[in-house]
Amino acid sequence: MNRRGEAAEALACDYLRGQGLVVTARNYRCRFGEIDVVAREGGTLVFVEVRRRRSETFGGAAASITPAKRSRLIAAARHYLARLGEAPPCRFDALLIRGEPARIEWIRDAFGE
Repeated sequence: MNRRGEAAEALACDYLRGQGLVVTARNYRCRFGEIDVVAREGGTLVFVEVRRRRSETFGGAAASITPAKRSRLIAAARHYLARLGEAPPCRFDALLIRGEPARIEWIRDAFGE
């Protein structure tokens, strides 16, 4: 990961903590893919995809979460949950970071599943 990506994920973690979530993992990797941030909000496990874009050109940050990327995130989350034994309620969120200075948009339940 490059410095810009690391900075975006650090900003995302700080933001999520400020919103009351507890970050439990960063950059969880398995053969299926990677999850940028895993956090807990109460009893819910939250898988967070962090996307940073300088502009809205080519659809911006939200458009960069393609169906293929979504499938890899879901597969990686299943792998993560299998390690826990008993799966808590969970959801997928997207944290979109745009521009300089950074503006953050938090999309809860981004996949609607």
